[in-house]
Amino acid sequence: QVRLVESGGGSVQTGGSLRLSCSASNSYTSGKCRSWFRQAPGKEREGVAAIRFDGPTYYVDSVRGRFTISQDVGKNTVYLQMNSLRSEDTAMYYCAEDRWTTCGSWSEADFQYWGQGIQVTVSS
Repeated sequence: QVRLVESGGGSVQTGGSLRLSCSASNSYTSGKCRSWFRQAPGKEREGVAAIRFDGPTYYVDSVRGRFTISQDVGKNTVYLQMNSLRSEDTAMYYCAEDRWTTCGSWSEADFQYWGQGIQVTVSS
């Protein structure tokens, strides 16, 4: 069973930075897409960024230019560097994984494996 574990969340002031990590076990980077989603209170879960096993990255417009997704194949870990954070970035952030064909999809239903989520809070 694939297990995804997020870390690195917390509280930060507006304009600050955080880096999230998603460590995968019982899985390999090859052939996979790993994505970050987030869910704010009272809102639906939304896609944020994704990275394909061979390198291409995908971002939603609201984070493009501020967030950077990357991966360390040797550590089987995906990162989300979040800069210039805004209050609207406050949410529970989730790591998700499925086959590489899901990259670019922001539909929850397309991803089979999920982490437990980690809270990011941005305050002024």
